[in-house]
Amino acid sequence: PSVRLRLEAAAELNIRTRSSTANSSWSIPCACVPLVPGHEKWEKQKGDRNPFVAARPIVGSILELVLAMGRDSRCRECCWFLVLLHGVEGLAAASAGLPQLPLVINTWAFKNANEIAWNTLQAGGSELDAVEKGCGQCEIEQCDGSVGYGGSPDEHGETTLDAMIMDGNTMQVGAVADLRRVKNAIGVARKVIEHTKHTFLVGESASLFAESMGFPSEDLTTQNSVSMYIKWLNQNCQPNFWKNVTPDASKSCGPYKQTAKFSKKEQSASVRRIEVHNHDTIGMIVIGQSGNIAVGTSTNGANHKIQGRVGDSPIAGAGAYADTTAGAAAATGNGDIMMRFLPSYQAVEYMRLGVDPTMACQKVISRIQKYHPYFFGAVICANTSGSYGAACNRVPGFTQFHFMASNPILEQPSEQIVECI
Repeated sequence: PSVRLRLEAAAELNIRTRSSTANSSWSIPCACVPLVPGHEKWEKQKGDRNPFVAARPIVGSILELVLAMGRDSRCRECCWFLVLLHGVEGLAAASAGLPQLPLVINTWAFKNANEIAWNTLQAGGSELDAVEKGCGQCEIEQCDGSVGYGGSPDEHGETTLDAMIMDGNTMQVGAVADLRRVKNAIGVARKVIEHTKHTFLVGESASLFAESMGFPSEDLTTQNSVSMYIKWLNQNCQPNFWKNVTPDASKSCGPYKQTAKFSKKEQSASVRRIEVHNHDTIGMIVIGQSGNIAVGTSTNGANHKIQGRVGDSPIAGAGAYADTTAGAAAATGNGDIMMRFLPSYQAVEYMRLGVDPTMACQKVISRIQKYHPYFFGAVICANTSGSYGAACNRVPGFTQFHFMASNPILEQPSEQIVECI
């Protein structure tokens, strides 16, 4: 009944569109245009980014059938055409990463983390709440063994955690690194924002801070991490992150001392045998309906890292970055290389200049490639309207990057795949 009343009350309007098979324009009298959300945007979206244009082969055929009807039938059937068009617009927008809010995207195919973040938003939680809950879910699930407790033991067999959370509206950041005995690293990072005037806490002091905030002290070691460590020791501590030391780090476990002479050239990934999935991180971007943005990261770092090593994940601008006036980005991969280029910050600045998210991601990957053509890494990006994209560096064993996305028109959550460049 409400639809009928709106139909009767609506003024007769003209829709101008174009056939999929001809260059002529047609004018369709129809009273139901106001029923279709977003109709006023159709003419504003240009070129291949216009979902109507992307769906033209389907829509054009249906439109030709509508035009073949009489005028009265045309007005009636036009309503069904517009409803279908709106559906096609949504599907095209989803497939192209076009603007839709709210939005939740995260690195890798960590579905449950994405779903928890999305549900938190839908339940009325803030963007920061969604990021904390989403990344926290990965910490609980020990996503891919690279997030949370019980994974990536360092060269002494201990698991430590890094995390960061950032509010793109206030530009506040909370981060922790080399965190011991506390499983909920992203939760501790948020407490840094809420209960200190600092940005970054590290090591044993970060653990003591977490305990003072009420986080339980727990052993981060598991049988799995112990087994990984023992296996590594039995392989003469290969691979590892030492160079220019004696004894030869490629053949022994040390302890090491610096050599009198050393090469400045870094060893290739193949020589170091650092596996592709040795650097995974969950990086998450959440944009609310109002456009506020938050980002977060959580990781247990690189397998067999030198004790005390901190990667890119907890560093604002490297692991992730958010600015409600421009967009957000998050990175995953070899943090020792990626942090040198601040890829997340750089991607956001590209988007501030009007670069679309996919191109912004590609540009930062290309920038790193110039110096490290074989680095392992990927970046996800989203602008303030909810358009999103991703890019990755192609190396043996890593030719595609999978990430998750949720917005109002996707089947929640949806796994996305991009080909590496």
